[in-house]
Amino acid sequence: MLSVVIVGGLHADARKAAVGQLLTDVPGSVVLHHDLATAAAGTVVRTVRDATGILSAGEAPLVNDCACCALREDLVPELRRLDAAGTLRLAVVELWDSVEPKAMAEVVASAGLTVTGVITAVDPALVLPYLGNGDDLADRGLAAAATDQRTVADTFARQLEYAPVLAVLDSPEADEEDHELLAQLHPTARRVPIRDGEPADEAGTRSPVRPSAYSALARAALAGFDVESAAAAQHPACALLPAEADAHGVATLVWHRRRPFHPERLYAALEDITCAAARSRGRFWLADKPDVLLHWDAAGGALCVESAGPWLASLPDAAWDMVPPVRRAAAATDWHPEHGDCCQHLVFTSPGLDRDGLERLLESCLLTDAEYAAGRAAWKQLPPAFDTLLEV
Repeated sequence: MLSVVIVGGLHADARKAAVGQLLTDVPGSVVLHHDLATAAAGTVVRTVRDATGILSAGEAPLVNDCACCALREDLVPELRRLDAAGTLRLAVVELWDSVEPKAMAEVVASAGLTVTGVITAVDPALVLPYLGNGDDLADRGLAAAATDQRTVADTFARQLEYAPVLAVLDSPEADEEDHELLAQLHPTARRVPIRDGEPADEAGTRSPVRPSAYSALARAALAGFDVESAAAAQHPACALLPAEADAHGVATLVWHRRRPFHPERLYAALEDITCAAARSRGRFWLADKPDVLLHWDAAGGALCVESAGPWLASLPDAAWDMVPPVRRAAAATDWHPEHGDCCQHLVFTSPGLDRDGLERLLESCLLTDAEYAAGRAAWKQLPPAFDTLLEV
């Protein structure tokens, strides 16, 4: 069966270098790429190439004026055509700049095809500039649809944090701080140099090969990938968030509290909290919405707050059977006898992070002793400052 690896990332030079190395290192591999830059003309241009050059090219019409939707519609049939040829070992799906790997990995896997790897290619010298870039993708010519309201920063953050493997360009402009920032943003990722000098295997097609003969990047591309586990690792209720760290001028603060936020005080402090770090994310608890798990996702000076459903503590026992096991396990490891899984768990990562100042600001937004003692009935009467942000 054809193996599929997805390679994405806004850092185009790094992405192209990673794709080129896979073509060289894995015999019987091809690259499938959809160029969304042609969407203004009403089509998406598809190319298939191997190490010698382009093998085929075609166009896919937009779907509902959406280039990314056209990509979804065209991707699976093209992969099935490549699989049916019976001569290929690996299909490298090179995503266009702003396309996020999560959606594409799920599309491919749901079609019964085998995703063996998801890789985001990164130039470490560009991590902070992209993470701090609050420009709309549309203003940079990178929007995937007319309705695309994403920014450069939040798109890059999701690309970076979803992939279990980061292909890291050997950039002469990158310093220790750049590499440390990358390590703290995604500490569980396997970071692989895009060119490590390891030899490729001898020529072959779909017959079994010795993975040890491949480069580190090729081995990562063929190692295997679990779409369901990857999705769970991004869900705010059970996300694998970074741990405390402080090195080379970069720090990560993990802020964990059991008391809910006062909605008005937190809302008034949002700008200062959001701008305190290059990247922050996690889950939080508002006193006026004590049963709702809220998702915090900030990059580039912009914050997205969304409801992620109920806290498990607010559900009746009969409903727990409908909750995924990974969610129940995550709650069990952090269960409080009074509040269950309700908590504040926010993580802030940035060069030059003012940890003490940020902690003081966050603490000032929690309920006071008197407000806390008043109980849930009183909490629910507090002004609903977040209703507009949550579009309630």
